[in-house]
Amino acid sequence: MSRMKKLYRIPAKGKVKGVCAGFAEYLDIPVWLVRTIVILSMIFGLFLLTLAAYFILAMILDEKPLTVNEGAENMTTSQLLAQVGAELNAGERRLREMERYVTSETFNVRSRFSQL
Repeated sequence: MSRMKKLYRIPAKGKVKGVCAGFAEYLDIPVWLVRTIVILSMIFGLFLLTLAAYFILAMILDEKPLTVNEGAENMTTSQLLAQVGAELNAGERRLREMERYVTSETFNVRSRFSQL
């Protein structure tokens, strides 16, 4: 059973509001093709209809939720550095706790009992 796709706006991949990028992902076609179709429809007499449909869809469609990888792509350098710093601090805390245990008397007693 396949999951049904949902049509989203994807502002991170879009030029204006991400409607064309959302359609491209939904239809599984290149986004340049969707943009070309939109521009051609505007040139060949459907300017107001295309423009109205675009902005109505921009208001109606939900933004696509970011996945973990996409979220990292959209982060600024300072946000990425802050995240890496927090992960390093957490690792350093775990290392200090491990060092504290290994150098404790409890560890010495347990290791001597295990040698018996």
